Amino acid sequence: MKKISIMFSGQGAQAPGMGKDLYEASKAAKDIFDRANDILGYDLANLCFNGTAEDLTASATCQPAIFTMSQACLAALNEALEGKLDPVAVAGLSLGEYSGLVAANVLSFQDALKLVALRGKLMDQACQNTQGAMSAVLGAEIDVVQEACKEADVDIANLNCPGQIVISGAADKIARANEILGAKGLRVVALQVAGAYHSRLMQEAAKQFKPELGKYDFKQPTRKFAQNFTGDFVESVQDIPGNLANQICGSVRWESCLRKLMANSELLIECGPGSVLCGFVKRTDKAAKALPVNSFQAVQDAAKAILE
Repeated sequence: MKKISIMFSGQGAQAPGMGKDLYEASKAAKDIFDRANDILGYDLANLCFNGTAEDLTASATCQPAIFTMSQACLAALNEALEGKLDPVAVAGLSLGEYSGLVAANVLSFQDALKLVALRGKLMDQACQNTQGAMSAVLGAEIDVVQEACKEADVDIANLNCPGQIVISGAADKIARANEILGAKGLRVVALQVAGAYHSRLMQEAAKQFKPELGKYDFKQPTRKFAQNFTGDFVESVQDIPGNLANQICGSVRWESCLRKLMANSELLIECGPGSVLCGFVKRTDKAAKALPVNSFQAVQDAAKAILE
């Protein structure tokens, strides 16, 4: 088997119909969706399979849906490999970090799903209480973006890959930052989001979430696990809850996480809807190999590639 690392999709990757073919073709994936329904007390599977794009947009429903879809992809891949899936390292983008916690045996599926559901609700409340916006800045150097953020009084939300930085903050201030960056000849794309994720506007959500994390039993990771807030592998389990809380209102250092995964593996697998993270891999290192696992056919293709 190839040495692999697994990445997990973040919010925004959701799509109507996601996971339906996995549910129908993989017993392991079906079990994940059925367990999620039982834990949450509502039909999440039906929301994923038959819900509209609008149904899947709010953080309160979107986050549990993407988490469950990602776990179903992972379970189906492990099933295809006859239970022998053994990644060297794992990480997830923002929400995806919770799938990473399960894959690294830090949290149970049930506990992670409960935390994801709460996280989504708290972030939804923060969005409703503030007027936030986010923009992707393309092809810019970090110091140029930092300077513009300082001038406009907004935050850097994501360092995704070379040439893509996301900024976040109050809508009027983001508009100002967009003007400043546009005047420098940079391409800035407004993102269709409900609020200012990974910015100071999420501080109340982080504050409320932190004590809830203390109610859960976090185990020492059994494989390398990179966290967004530090952009590095975790050394001590004691650091994990604090990093999870800080990540809600702090920068996601995804490029740094990606480079850690690449340095430890021959192939990267993205579990979850879409293939955005595979794109980030290619922009970070053209020679790196990455495959999405977002459908039953993709599971078969990835299993074959891992065994080659």
